[in-house]
Amino acid sequence: MNIVLIGYRGTGKSAVGNLAAKKLGMKCVGMDAAIEERAGMPIPEIVMNEGWPGFRDRESQLVRELAAEDGLVIDCGGGVIERPENIEALRKNSVIVWLKASVSTIVARIESSTNRPALVEGKTFIEEVSEVLERRTPRYRSAAGFEIDTDTLTPEQIAERLAEIYRRG
Repeated sequence: MNIVLIGYRGTGKSAVGNLAAKKLGMKCVGMDAAIEERAGMPIPEIVMNEGWPGFRDRESQLVRELAAEDGLVIDCGGGVIERPENIEALRKNSVIVWLKASVSTIVARIESSTNRPALVEGKTFIEEVSEVLERRTPRYRSAAGFEIDTDTLTPEQIAERLAEIYRRG
């Protein structure tokens, strides 16, 4: 059984994934980092060279591989829910947890990040986050078996909640 973390950028998936994995004696796999490693280039370069569909193809391939493994905490990229087949594959052997946060919290956490290209051209950063989050929220909600609001929790508190969820099965 795996733990799959979904949610928008800046909701704490990477930090919490590593903490939860240590707490449970599991391995944490950061999907974005794994995609970059396999491609030999950062995500902005992948998107520049292959477009978002090319990146999503790489993401879907990795989802299929990770879903077949056991004992992982999988830190998914924020857009993994864009393709229903990704969620179908992950559900087979995983507890899916949506880490969520408010737009203001997300913006405060990631506004200085340069590791991802824009998802919506011609918008301010706050407008982009708001628009994409609004569109993705129903997908996150339907994919997740559990939701954790990360606005006021520390990564350690969130990791403990994940461990409790996992132990309950």
